[in-house]
Amino acid sequence: MFSPQAQREISYGFPSLIAQWKNTIITTTSTTKATHNTRNSWKTPCLNVKFQDLYDFAVEGNIDDVNVLNEVGERVRQQAKEWWALEASKGANWYLQPQISSNGEGISVASLKLSVLTNTISLRKLIRKGIPPTLRPKVWLSVSGAAKKRSTVPESYYEDLILATHGKVTPSTRQIDHDLPRTFPTHPWLDTPEGQATLRRVLVGYSFRDSEVGYCQGLNYVAALLLLVMKTEEDAFWMLAVLLENVLVNDCYTDNLSGCHVEQRVFKDLLVKKCPRIAAHLEAMGFDVSLVVTEWFLCLFSKCLPSETTMRVWDVLFNEGAKVLFQVALAIFKMKEEELLTAHQIGDAINILQTASHHLYDPDELLTIGSLTTNAITKQRKKQEPTVLAELDQRLRRLNSVKLNDEQ
Repeated sequence: MFSPQAQREISYGFPSLIAQWKNTIITTTSTTKATHNTRNSWKTPCLNVKFQDLYDFAVEGNIDDVNVLNEVGERVRQQAKEWWALEASKGANWYLQPQISSNGEGISVASLKLSVLTNTISLRKLIRKGIPPTLRPKVWLSVSGAAKKRSTVPESYYEDLILATHGKVTPSTRQIDHDLPRTFPTHPWLDTPEGQATLRRVLVGYSFRDSEVGYCQGLNYVAALLLLVMKTEEDAFWMLAVLLENVLVNDCYTDNLSGCHVEQRVFKDLLVKKCPRIAAHLEAMGFDVSLVVTEWFLCLFSKCLPSETTMRVWDVLFNEGAKVLFQVALAIFKMKEEELLTAHQIGDAINILQTASHHLYDPDELLTIGSLTTNAITKQRKKQEPTVLAELDQRLRRLNSVKLNDEQ
């Protein structure tokens, strides 16, 4: 039974998160190939490396992947120094001061103090480069609005919610119980009774907080990664709440997934505008981008990108809003443009995109390709929403008609 503690600490910890990058290799196997082009044959090793990433996910790749990880790790260390230097010059937790929200339609700077504006601009640039793992919990809570959302309810809100929902069974709780063992099943903490119980409390708690959303497959992966980042179970819950209620478009996780369908339509339009050759080739092939984009958007890339790359995407997501999801999706397609143009089977195109995303260990590759504005995305959503809702309504009418005929 859950022990009622408002700030229950997650017992799973990460020893020296930043330093861990340098010692990622845990086992190495190699094969050798003999070359006889010269009188003395020599052997070239072909390394297959198994290592653990920053959040203890087991990863298998080649030595190039490890080299990229170490390069990224060095950038993380340099970035951390920049954050600490700013804390020394501006004061501890300067980034927790009120910031300009990038999620709205626009911002008014007339009434803002110059210092706050300067901090906001500095923070945006810093976050684009990556938040040091040790600072992520505090920074995410601040810039996302989760801390403010939590402050509007009694301190015992989460504790009371968990106690009130204990033992209750709903369609959402049944689906959650079904999905728990399938959520990152090889992770050393998430695959334990404690890890699954913690994840269950967060998901069940939110399903009762918002009965319209309840639970949707995909949220299990999102909540699991939030638990690995945030310091407490309750912090992870509030990050999930602000994500679904403020950061992402409405109705992404409701029964008909209307919001997700809108996002897919918006992405298709963006792909035509930004990558016309790819869009035309895939359309001629009969490839629907929803085959890959649906999972990307519902899981927020948590199932396809390496964990630290996903965290870098989420750094921007919580500060600037959902536009980064489109930017990252477009970047993956752009990076594999030449390969996609040579594909002639739908399965080949899916494999190209899946393989590429699983080995994107350098987040800067994704976050420096192209740019989009929130206003542009909002306009596209407004354009696509009526069509999506009409199609979903038509589909529902057909299903009801079929059901009625079957009953008769």
